[in-house]
Amino acid sequence: MKRLILLNGTMGVGKTAVCRELQKLLPGNVFLDGDWCWDMRPFVVTVETKRMVLDNIGCLLSRFLACSAFDNVLFCWVIHEQGILDEIWKRLPERGYERRCFSLTCSEEALRRRLEDDVRRGLRSPDVIGRSLPRLPLYESMDTEKVDVSVITARQAAQEIYRRLGS
Repeated sequence: MKRLILLNGTMGVGKTAVCRELQKLLPGNVFLDGDWCWDMRPFVVTVETKRMVLDNIGCLLSRFLACSAFDNVLFCWVIHEQGILDEIWKRLPERGYERRCFSLTCSEEALRRRLEDDVRRGLRSPDVIGRSLPRLPLYESMDTEKVDVSVITARQAAQEIYRRLGS
């Protein structure tokens, strides 16, 4: 059966890296990063742009799910509130695939180290630390499977998710 595998977590926790590793493990897959749907200049967050992004995500994921070329659809995004996740689910078909959702979590220290490294390498702006750290505890209450990535690599996290998928 076709699967939709969603990964969420705060900025810098490693969602994209884990999805890239999952792509190496899962047959017939396609990957969508929700950040690609927000890649706009200037970055404008309004009711209209939020709706547009959610509609675009729903459309793309639905099209991937309908395509016989893919057995596994990978999607990652910050999704720090259950309501956002529920809005995505509303935009998708109800049947015909297995839905699995994993929250990547880590310690505050591990997240700070990752983000500071990204800032040093010029991959993120320094303000990301103050925006990401407060979101870390929000994932504990979400209706998702948790994967603590504090002391493991993206490859190890992907292997753990792969194991949980029963692949």
